[in-house]
Amino acid sequence: METLLLNREDVGENARMDEVIVAVEEAFAAYQHGNVQMPAKSYIDLPQYNGDFRSMPAYMDAGDWDAAGVKWVNVHTDNPENHDLPTVLGTMIYSDPTNAFPLALMDGTTLTRKRTGAAAAVATDHLAVAGASSLGIVGAGIQSHTQLEAISVVRDIETVVVADKRADAVERFIEVYGDEFDIRGGSIGEAASCDVLSTVTPVESPIVDHEDVGEHTHINAMGADAPGKNELDEEIVTNAKLVIDDYEQCTHSGEINVPWSRGLIDDDDLYGELGEIVTGDTPGRTPEDGISVFDSTGLAIQDIATAHVVYEHANERGNGTPFELVDTRVR
Repeated sequence: METLLLNREDVGENARMDEVIVAVEEAFAAYQHGNVQMPAKSYIDLPQYNGDFRSMPAYMDAGDWDAAGVKWVNVHTDNPENHDLPTVLGTMIYSDPTNAFPLALMDGTTLTRKRTGAAAAVATDHLAVAGASSLGIVGAGIQSHTQLEAISVVRDIETVVVADKRADAVERFIEVYGDEFDIRGGSIGEAASCDVLSTVTPVESPIVDHEDVGEHTHINAMGADAPGKNELDEEIVTNAKLVIDDYEQCTHSGEINVPWSRGLIDDDDLYGELGEIVTGDTPGRTPEDGISVFDSTGLAIQDIATAHVVYEHANERGNGTPFELVDTRVR
């Protein structure tokens, strides 16, 4: 038996966003139904390198299929400037749970981007107004691309406002998508006034003001990934309809972790987890809703679900490079 090596191009080609969104929604449903095993994300903090490593193992049973795997991923904020590398790098090991054979070793960086966009799309589909046509994005890094790619699958996005202090990053974004959407650079306030807002920055203190957010804007808060980090001012969080992906992770290191640690919000302020909404156990957007916030910390089951889509297609199409990773001889 051979393991399939899948590089960036292989993962990108086989991770069709519409299918990844469906798979990630299935992952949230499986989580709600208790059909997953997902130990807490573990961290290795490396302040001397302004970065960290995270290990993310999981198993999920989606009914028609099941899979297991682990993602080894980092966040090194100095990478783009000092090492000409992405802030986030990752490697995914995708395994057959019936016998533990490593079916694939794949680029986890592209995988992370795809599943992060898909998670925002799932939340947007259930929490944004039905006629949402404008998308604001704060942060024009690589994660911003899959936010647009994914959210435009679930809503008919026409207008996009991108805010970033790096003018060159905004220009690159417009070059990529300018033929498909009405895109312009703008302020954070202008982005926040859109029907949907995705924040994908590494900032450690709030940059989005409550007064700038539209009355019915849905916000995908994607950037906060460590204790003490948040992108939205406290007035947004304390007044919005709050939906989280995972209680332990969000209270520890998600968008809500700072107001939570300060006692400004507690369990009573959380509307629910996205899995509850996906399964219909809890309603999504209702007519009386104003601002809604999805606090996304990223779950290992999202990686497993996306890896499943990638592997199945790559295997069918003969993509990737088969190689002998492990000795399969019975001793």
